[in-house]
Amino acid sequence: MFSKIPKRFKVYKTRLGLQVCGDSREVLKYLEKDSVDLIVTSPPFALLRQKSYGNENQEQYVDWLADFGIAAHRVLKETGSFVLDLGGAYKKGKPIRSLHNFRVLLKFCDELGYKLAEEFYWYNPAKLPSPIEWVNKRKIRAKDSVNTVWWFSKSDFPKSDITKVLVPYSERMKTLLKDPKKFYRPKARPSGHDIGKNFGKNNNGGAIPSNLLSIPNTNSNCHYLRTCKRLERKSHPARFPEQLPTFFIKYLSDPGDLVVDIFSGSNTTGIACEKLGRNWLSIDSKLDYASLSAVRFMEECSFEKIKEVIEKMENKHFIQMDKLSLQVPALFS
Repeated sequence: MFSKIPKRFKVYKTRLGLQVCGDSREVLKYLEKDSVDLIVTSPPFALLRQKSYGNENQEQYVDWLADFGIAAHRVLKETGSFVLDLGGAYKKGKPIRSLHNFRVLLKFCDELGYKLAEEFYWYNPAKLPSPIEWVNKRKIRAKDSVNTVWWFSKSDFPKSDITKVLVPYSERMKTLLKDPKKFYRPKARPSGHDIGKNFGKNNNGGAIPSNLLSIPNTNSNCHYLRTCKRLERKSHPARFPEQLPTFFIKYLSDPGDLVVDIFSGSNTTGIACEKLGRNWLSIDSKLDYASLSAVRFMEECSFEKIKEVIEKMENKHFIQMDKLSLQVPALFS
């Protein structure tokens, strides 16, 4: 699957995936056209302050990200999807928002050939108030806790199955399912919805989720962070919670499919894919972050073994971790 990717890019390999270090636009050239089922990624955001992971400025951001969109479009299958998590930002020195995330949406759809399958919003209730000037000091703006997540596709009908990501029924719905006749009568509602007599008779195992995903990003003591600290290495500062890629991987792909993250950071997407039985390719431009991401796959290893493996990767040795007897449990189907 990854045989055409030159060894100089490769950092480590697991049972189902490959982490590489390089520019995604270059690496994707080595994948076959129409070979990828799903791309899930969170690129560096267009922030005003420069970050250690290499974010672009707002003026250049849309064209910069469009280059990656072009490279991704070539490798996506006709039934494939491209899920893009984008945070918002304010304009410099003003309490007004930048429109870069919406300009990315229009650029991808109007010029690159993508379709907007659906817009999602990731609500992080644990996000700290920001920006400090407008929210904390002057108190003239609300806390920015929502990221836009654009679900792009190449065709009108990309692969998807909402039944794979059902959410638990509310207590009220559970009560209704026990005795539907007690709680409603079949008739047309003022909204125009016609609820028939069969409503409530079928328990589908859960409710259809909304496009507002409430996922707190509160993990501050996981194995990855603890190990980075012991290694005296700087962990990736912009990690999204595993539940976010997990939702889209389950929703938009099947076991055995190929999932790609073109800005992989600490490789949250890769570990989620490994647990879900998807093949994966993760790409990051910084060797230190790409190497440290291997920690996610070594929870059963001794610290000494982890240190040895990470140091080899940092010195550009390709490590086949699937031969180190590392076990990542499959948690979901």
